[in-house]
Amino acid sequence: MMKRVILLAVLLGAVLSGCRESRPVVGVSCCWDEGRVSLSDAYLTAVRAAGGVPVVLPPVLSASEASEVLSHVDALVLTGGEDIAPARYGEEVLNATVEVNGARDTSDFLLATEALRRGLPILGICRGEQLMNVVLGGSLYQDLPTQIGSGVNGTTAAIDHRQSEPDGVGTHMIYIEAGSRLREILGCDSLMVNSFHHQAVKEPGAGVVVVARSADGVVEAWESEGILCVQFHPELLYARGGNTTFLPIFQDLVHRAR
Repeated sequence: MMKRVILLAVLLGAVLSGCRESRPVVGVSCCWDEGRVSLSDAYLTAVRAAGGVPVVLPPVLSASEASEVLSHVDALVLTGGEDIAPARYGEEVLNATVEVNGARDTSDFLLATEALRRGLPILGICRGEQLMNVVLGGSLYQDLPTQIGSGVNGTTAAIDHRQSEPDGVGTHMIYIEAGSRLREILGCDSLMVNSFHHQAVKEPGAGVVVVARSADGVVEAWESEGILCVQFHPELLYARGGNTTFLPIFQDLVHRAR
């Protein structure tokens, strides 16, 4: 009897292993506020369409919990949401526009740190892009209208980074560096993206290579070893706007997770 149980366990393990090889499991961080967890299903739609199995990750309270949670996934998506606490990069809160969720910061920083330790492929989106930069020692503009005015580093093309148009619609151009992974993934040097933020990367963290900016100089994407981060929302452009141009961002993550 015991031999039969062991044989069944081995066979089940082989089947599950084969499933994981063909469809990587992609952990997706969630919002956590006022006793609730929530997430736009656009992230899940994009991961599924890219060939991955999306799993919504619970908030974690410790490094050991982060380790246990991430032991079951092959890649990590860090999603959009509230501002990163300025104290995380050594600054005081600039003004009343800065909206911080300390509990979510704690969970997301634990997940990001553990994902780096494990060498998991990471895709950071909007807040996730900013968070990963801070995890790597970088800093952020806390409020773009206040701090950059009409542009970064002398540029003069002011852009509204908090669009009023539907979330699946692109409203401004980004310009992608030649030779970057993002340019290879998207197959173009510029394209229209959506925009729902008032913070952005200021000083890049260790190993961060900026690969795309908007016309006003704001960082729109960066790369590092095993990491791709974008300031816009490709999941909404794909799932809400039906723009398949952005699906390869998720396909790249799933490919790297195999």
